[in-house]
Amino acid sequence: MRGDWQMQLETTILAGPGPFFLVAHSMGCALVAAWAAHSQHTDRVAGALLVAPGDLENTPVIAHLHSWRPMVMRRLPFPSLLLGSQTDPFCSLGRARYFAEQWGADFLDYGPRGHINADSGLGDWPEGRQLLEQRMGAKAPSNQASEGTKW
Repeated sequence: MRGDWQMQLETTILAGPGPFFLVAHSMGCALVAAWAAHSQHTDRVAGALLVAPGDLENTPVIAHLHSWRPMVMRRLPFPSLLLGSQTDPFCSLGRARYFAEQWGADFLDYGPRGHINADSGLGDWPEGRQLLEQRMGAKAPSNQASEGTKW
């Protein structure tokens, strides 16, 4: 159930010193949106990398995830970047772009990469790690920030 996952995320956020950078894939993106809409501790999050969101309106997904509906469509209170794929079977590129707009996230069309997972042949995904590091650098103190990087 989504509420259980939200509670676990809240517990994790409260247990650490922060600030946190959230990295979420598929339904994890829905979790971040739902958690952010209800938590009083979103100030502990410096940013989020949202990868290949699962679309709760996508028919194959709905049957298995009814407790996750509805998809929360509120602006995230922290900077974020959403990567969508042109060939994701769980979320069309248009829907991924819509989620980014609703959540106030920057959007990156990541090309025809499927669900941006192990089946996409990305291995350890060094590009993803680089995106995260760039974004984290953008939120670092000014002497550590990567020039030209923005959330």
